[in-house]
Amino acid sequence: MHRRTFLATAAALGASPALAGGHGRLGTFTGAARYGIGGTAEIADGRVNLLDDFVFGSAPDPKVALGRDGYDPATLMGPLKSTSGTSSYEIPAGINPDEYNEVWIWCERFNVPLGVAKLGS
Repeated sequence: MHRRTFLATAAALGASPALAGGHGRLGTFTGAARYGIGGTAEIADGRVNLLDDFVFGSAPDPKVALGRDGYDPATLMGPLKSTSGTSSYEIPAGINPDEYNEVWIWCERFNVPLGVAKLGS
């Protein structure tokens, strides 16, 4: 399939090229402008995926976690692997991702939010 055909098909299906192929619940990051966070998070197949449009400027000790209308420290999945592009994080055993509606980038050192992506259904 040619790139032009792929993009036209994706547009017709309502998918953006950056999100094409996503099969989970998606959300877009928001946060304080000084942290330079943006892009898309996805929960699928027991993992949190930061998609290729993800960007993060700078802040100390950024970690990936889940939340339900607020950050849940029991869901920490470890340090942010990359400040841009795709990365993936395994959801801890015993955590049901269906019970959460947010993906957080959290500064554990200072206990402050850096960004949150509210997930769709």
